[in-house]
Amino acid sequence: MESVTVSSKYQVIIPERVRREAGIKPGDRMAVIVKHNIIHYVPIKPLGATKGMVPGLDTSDLRDEYDRS
Repeated sequence: MESVTVSSKYQVIIPERVRREAGIKPGDRMAVIVKHNIIHYVPIKPLGATKGMVPGLDTSDLRDEYDRS
């Protein structure tokens, strides 16, 4: 388990191993979720980056980016 220290500006540095494993790059956006006093940082990926995540899933009836205006 990795640990980090919160700076005086309430910032933390994500350890290199975690950044590599999660594919986090500078400028990436993260969703912050607090549940039961546990903080989760979840990378926000563009819709196009999620294609192919679930092989065999029928996506013919799913909305695409142009539907969400």
